[in-house]
Amino acid sequence: MPTEHPIVPSDRPGAPDEAAIRALETEPHRRWNALTDEWVLVSAGRTRRPWLGAEEPEPPEQRPPFDPGCYLCPGNARVNGDVNPVYDSTFVFTNDFAALRPDTSDARVDAGLFRAEGTRGTCRVVCFSPRHDLTLAGMSAPEIRRIVDVWADETTELGRRFRWVQVFENRGEAMGASNPHPHGQIWSGDALPVEAAKEDAAQARHHAVTGRRLLVDYAAAEACGPRVVSEAPGWLVVVPFWATWPFEAMIVPTAPAARLADLEDGRRDGLAAAINDLTRRYDALFGRPFPYSMGWHQAPFGGGDTAHWQAHAHFYPPLLRATVRKFMVGYELLAEAQRDLTAEEAAERLRAALPAGAG
Repeated sequence: MPTEHPIVPSDRPGAPDEAAIRALETEPHRRWNALTDEWVLVSAGRTRRPWLGAEEPEPPEQRPPFDPGCYLCPGNARVNGDVNPVYDSTFVFTNDFAALRPDTSDARVDAGLFRAEGTRGTCRVVCFSPRHDLTLAGMSAPEIRRIVDVWADETTELGRRFRWVQVFENRGEAMGASNPHPHGQIWSGDALPVEAAKEDAAQARHHAVTGRRLLVDYAAAEACGPRVVSEAPGWLVVVPFWATWPFEAMIVPTAPAARLADLEDGRRDGLAAAINDLTRRYDALFGRPFPYSMGWHQAPFGGGDTAHWQAHAHFYPPLLRATVRKFMVGYELLAEAQRDLTAEEAAERLRAALPAGAG
């Protein structure tokens, strides 16, 4: 299982000057996101301000293992009339309300400031478990490992037809989940999305200068540092130095892997353990189911060079306090991202959320 690491001085190559960072912790300051070439404003201490705004509702009561009215449970009918098989592990199907379709036309508009083009793709739903009441945080590492295998297999299959494959999960009503049954989605398309393009460019620049992968260097520089939440064999769970969301986290392999399919059995087991650990920490942090959007960024397909790419997962949870979410409004919408506590404090609180060695 993942292990915690003490905060100790380190001579690891590329490690930042943590003393200099600590000197900034109580002051408003900006941090650079090396992965997207963007900046974030850090305003530590704003979590102490009074709050009279909107609050998140209490979590729903515990759900039953099977819900006859749920269109994702085994054997139930979906909205379009299709009946789910009586599946006993994971179940994948094409989204009945897909945002991308493989039969889109090639229509284009290119008139100066007005440009548009048709885009092809497909969207799939991945039911993580037949049980209606389970989440990733409640699953065992072997159960999560089966999901990792599905993600890898689906990515490989869809990558034969589409340039970008986006694996993701929206957990909780606060993140727009339309059904509480444990599930994620996989959207694939023939265009490189905005966030993927930014990460592709940053990683390519770093590789051109150093000959190394940006996120392999980043994982090595962060190892045993104050932003590390935990480690599993071959994986680092870290609150990124440039994190935007209050308890944002990233899961990064410590050795090269452009896509999930590149992972051998040992690293897939390690990844399952890392996901199990992080999601349980999230739920333990405020003693309630923790909403988030999670997604994998893997190397694009289409025959281009992938030597600069490192697969990684982003976790973006919105909660700042147990019942208060972080709102990206005002300055965040009009100027640049801003966060209310430091990445170091967020990592420390996540480390403390589970007792050391909790299994």
